[in-house]
Amino acid sequence: MRILTVLLVLLVGFPASAHADSVVLDGVRVRVHEATGQVVTVNRTSGYHARVGWWVRTSTGWVRTMRSTDGRIGYGGLVRPARRQQGTGTTPLGTFRLPWAFGTHRREDSWSLAYRRIRAGDYWVQDNRSAFYNRYRNRSRGGFRWWLPASRVNSSERLTDYPVQYEYAVVTSFNQGQVRHRGAGIFLHVNGSGATAGCVSAPRRFLVRLMARLDPAEHPVIAVGR
Repeated sequence: MRILTVLLVLLVGFPASAHADSVVLDGVRVRVHEATGQVVTVNRTSGYHARVGWWVRTSTGWVRTMRSTDGRIGYGGLVRPARRQQGTGTTPLGTFRLPWAFGTHRREDSWSLAYRRIRAGDYWVQDNRSAFYNRYRNRSRGGFRWWLPASRVNSSERLTDYPVQYEYAVVTSFNQGQVRHRGAGIFLHVNGSGATAGCVSAPRRFLVRLMARLDPAEHPVIAVGR
């Protein structure tokens, strides 16, 4: 049932009756719908550093209940989504859905978002020749060139290679349409030692708290600005 729910969210996004609008939160313009009740904002401060906030919609407006000044973006800076190219280390600007998550832990009872635990052989496909481009897939199922070395543009990301960053990772809807060479695997995950390769990251404590708050019924989104 959870997998079906994820697929429906990815295919249809928000309810057809929802009205699209925008709101500015912490200097970031966020595209919201009537159904949007949760927002992560990412406001670049300098270099690859960013301020990350967690917002919930209340009867009186939007309220920020979490904040971190130690967020990170890609080493290549920010770029408009349509201009992004794979391998440039850029983070796409704009608003994207947060449909599901993955990580190294067993699912917690407090998590509402669909979740997949990483196991051996799991990859995020970045092979531009694959029908599974920008999809989570185990190498045992085939369909992509998992053996390509990291130096190749079509190499895919072996998720077990990032036990720190992907302890908790929330998938964004960037490039769900699988436009080749635009990039794959843009997540919100735990901070590493420096800039990301295009994702947004935040301190571990922020992700731990976030996982317990994300609610698919609230149609959560992440908005990246500058």
